[in-house]
Amino acid sequence: MFQLLPYLKNYKKESVIGPLFKLLEVCFELIVPLITANIIDVGIRNHDLTYILARGGILVFMGILGLTCSLTAQYFAAKASVGFGTELRHDLFAHIQRLSYAEVDRIGSSTLVTRMTSDINQAQSGVNLVLRLFLRSPFVVIGAVLMSFTISVRLSVIFLIAVPVLALIIYGIMMITIPLYRKVQKWVDQVLLSTRENLAGIRVVRAFCTQKREQEEFEEKCTGLFQEQIHVGKISACMNPMTYVVVNAATIAIVWYGGFQVDAGAVTQGEVIALVNYMSQILLALVALANLIVSFTKAMASGDRIMEVFDLEPGILSGEGKKGEDKSYALEMENVEFSYSQDAAPALSGINLKVRAGETVGIIGGTGSGKSTLVQLIGRFYDVTKGRIKVFGTDVKAYDLQTLREQIGMVPQRAVLFRGTIRENLKVGKEDATDAEMQEALKTAQALEVVEGRKEGLDAMVSEGGKNLSGGQRQRLTIARALVRKPRILILDDSASALDFATDARLRKALQENTEDMTVFLVSQRVSSLMHADRILVLEDGEPAGMGTHEELLKSCQVYREICRSQLSEKEVQANG
Repeated sequence: MFQLLPYLKNYKKESVIGPLFKLLEVCFELIVPLITANIIDVGIRNHDLTYILARGGILVFMGILGLTCSLTAQYFAAKASVGFGTELRHDLFAHIQRLSYAEVDRIGSSTLVTRMTSDINQAQSGVNLVLRLFLRSPFVVIGAVLMSFTISVRLSVIFLIAVPVLALIIYGIMMITIPLYRKVQKWVDQVLLSTRENLAGIRVVRAFCTQKREQEEFEEKCTGLFQEQIHVGKISACMNPMTYVVVNAATIAIVWYGGFQVDAGAVTQGEVIALVNYMSQILLALVALANLIVSFTKAMASGDRIMEVFDLEPGILSGEGKKGEDKSYALEMENVEFSYSQDAAPALSGINLKVRAGETVGIIGGTGSGKSTLVQLIGRFYDVTKGRIKVFGTDVKAYDLQTLREQIGMVPQRAVLFRGTIRENLKVGKEDATDAEMQEALKTAQALEVVEGRKEGLDAMVSEGGKNLSGGQRQRLTIARALVRKPRILILDDSASALDFATDARLRKALQENTEDMTVFLVSQRVSSLMHADRILVLEDGEPAGMGTHEELLKSCQVYREICRSQLSEKEVQANG
């Protein structure tokens, strides 16, 4: 949590003014018992109404000053904490954007959402309470003890005994609850993960009638969160009664021994009342401190979880920039091997590939053969474990990441659209794209009918994830989004799987006619989608099983022949062979 304090650097003034006004409020509060003692010892004893009213007026004035100071402190503390939370969110979001797929896969997207929302809110609330109460409560306690010494040294010993006991209780409970609040946040992660999975897969859940099982699993996680919160809540709840017992015992001791001191003439009745008031102020300050400790322990746990994300170093960093360019080969892979983790078996191995600029390369293979992994290495979304990849003659690790990815139009396996208009979604590909460029990209992607079928045209709204569009419409719009930037390398990662064969054929024809200068990688399960590619790479269990044209592979590659026989008639296979 303390490592996050630099986010208050732009709010130094507010961070100082807030606690300062709280201290001024405390000063006014500490004077009140002395004035009350004077009212009792002088005004009431002498039946002096004028004195009582004058001192009463001073109490009202000091109350107004205290309220003004309190409101001022609240304002500046709120301003500083909200600014702290805003800057922390911006930085955390930017840091997550820099993480590679490997880090995001390792930590999990659901917990990142929790840390971006719930944990930062907890940290922000903690900062607000600390600025308002962290200095106030100790200052009240210390101030009340010191003021008690000005009244009676003997009775002040009670304060010296009570305060350390109270501090020990608070410290002990804080040490117990901090790790428990971390467990609570982990259960929040589990509940969020379950909620997210069920909302994203609600159609699948209903299709397989697994609502009851999902409800049971969700209830189990909610019960775990409930039990953990009850457990830590019970421990935190012990703080108030324990502090009340100590403070009330101290108050009884003050009244008891104070009575003997009054009989002996060592202190006055008003001074005993003042000492009781100081002990009451300590009680109220410690009640506030107890609430602060509960919130602060949550903020500490949340701060540690936020720092865990910041401590994740991006595995993929930008290079110094390309030095020169070789236009003869768009892509070169030399003895490429890749594993998703150090202990895992290689997902790809023995990949050697040279692709000329403007060439169309198809990639085919069984499920889990490494097709999507291979094309993700081109844009350096993952780094190779061994070997080297060059794009236009430059090692991808030497490229500035933005420069590298600006040359690539990536259409992922899962079509992802954002909430907004079709125009806004297409501008993700190219921010300054004109309507003419969008129309051209939509036409090539066979998505023009999707736009023309809506009266708003390009300004038609797309719901979150494109839920108001069919699977084929989503895929065509994502292809258009990649085409609108006119990339030098176009990667279609099984992005036509939801299209019918006629639309798929028109798409392939349009791509062939309108992407002459582009190097195109077609990843597909369909032989018909890539049989006309310049070359086809066949993968089996992450290793190349064959490379060549459709006709060549039918003669030389057993794996490819089996794939063709499973999709094409024997007559078509023989005709092509």
